[in-house]
Amino acid sequence: MDKFARIQQLADQRGLFFPSAEIHSPPSGFWDFGHLGATLRRKIADVWRKEVVRKIDSIEIDGCIILPKNNFEASGHLKSFVDPLIQCKKCHKIFRADKLLEKKTGEEIPEAMEISKFDKLIEKHKVNCPECKGKFAKVKKFNMMIGVSIGPLSGDYNAYLRPETCQNIFTAFQKIYKTARVTLPLPISQVGKSFRNEISPRQGLIRTREFSQLETEVFFNPKKINECPEFDSIKKTKLRLRLLGKKETISITAEEAVKKKIVSGKLVAYYIVITQKFFETCGFDPKDFRFRELDDDAKAFYSKETWDFEFKTSIGWLELVACNYRTNYDLSSHSKVSGADLSVVEDEEKFIPHVFEISMGLDRIFYSILENSFDERDGKPILSFPRNLTPMDIVILPLVRKDGVNDKAREIHKTLKTKYETKYDEKQSIGKRYVIYDQLGVPLAITVDYDSLEKDDVTLRDRDSMKQIRVEIKDLEKTIDDFFDGKKMF
Repeated sequence: MDKFARIQQLADQRGLFFPSAEIHSPPSGFWDFGHLGATLRRKIADVWRKEVVRKIDSIEIDGCIILPKNNFEASGHLKSFVDPLIQCKKCHKIFRADKLLEKKTGEEIPEAMEISKFDKLIEKHKVNCPECKGKFAKVKKFNMMIGVSIGPLSGDYNAYLRPETCQNIFTAFQKIYKTARVTLPLPISQVGKSFRNEISPRQGLIRTREFSQLETEVFFNPKKINECPEFDSIKKTKLRLRLLGKKETISITAEEAVKKKIVSGKLVAYYIVITQKFFETCGFDPKDFRFRELDDDAKAFYSKETWDFEFKTSIGWLELVACNYRTNYDLSSHSKVSGADLSVVEDEEKFIPHVFEISMGLDRIFYSILENSFDERDGKPILSFPRNLTPMDIVILPLVRKDGVNDKAREIHKTLKTKYETKYDEKQSIGKRYVIYDQLGVPLAITVDYDSLEKDDVTLRDRDSMKQIRVEIKDLEKTIDDFFDGKKMF
């Protein structure tokens, strides 16, 4: 079984995530997260708020997931938000043309490529249906928007589930700009759900119909793209970039990237560095990630410059973040359709701000952290989460469920749970419980035994080394704090 399958199996076995409404045989692409999965997602978002939102003085909002139809007429989604669909003439099964071609050729195929080019490549490489070997019909454009009807008399779709969280930010920009007492550059962020009617959602959390995003849109004066006071503090930071037409990833400072015009300016370089530092804080090794520059066929229709942050996984390079220089496309389009003036006046000049976007996929980041933390011990899986992301800090385990040992363990749990993410568990043998909580990535286990009743101490066990030490209960909190501060205890 490959690593991806092992992680899927572990996630299902331990309830980290699983198909939504599983008992009813639901459509694919929808997932629920169990208690530890939900906690890990929350902690990822907490690190994002600390390392991105607060660090760049961003304003966080919370927008609706349903937006009116004219919002997406303005954004261009009703016309341009499409995937290349292809259907077998024989068995009538439907696939994404770009993914079939990538599997056949081993090369990356841009999903935004012209439809006629898809047909030529399908014919050139003799791509047949993977299910029945039948011939394919012509490639078609499939709009991924999920429509809804609002109101008792509505007929056709008059609203849509948002396909990206940034749309709320664009429509709320003028309100936020006027009420928040700020000047440009103005970063606005939000965490939330987005929805895309994917043709063939596969590979667990990698491609879904409902997903979460950690979104930041930075509004700025394009004439001041090289006026970034924070740039000096990060200019020596090494960025890992894969440039257009190159197969190798280069390591280059942010300062060099600006001087060589690899990026559009200091502001862009600064936010790319902020993105990279976030992932380093999440435990990602620089040798396993890169920013890949996209060409015109691959980047979104609204983007002037795109850098995809990718992480190397067992299933290949996986896009986790889209960094897009969206220019003034969004505000100009919304202004034109709505009639609202979305320009600003600064330095006695009236203009429509440009936007640089950092759009992170929370579900893909969640999966990547699982894979980055995954290992095996004696043929059994374990998860070694970074300490700032572990979904559970401590498990309290009574050796037996009698003679007051369990009561002592419950007292310790009651004391510690107000400060740490803890769990009390008395089921099965102590050995089996150690295995289960190693699999769930819990860094510390506290075992309460008969000696604990006499000596008022406990056994503290480290997940990674499996080493154990005895700690007096009165010193337990300080010892735990020292451990999470990185002090060597075992």
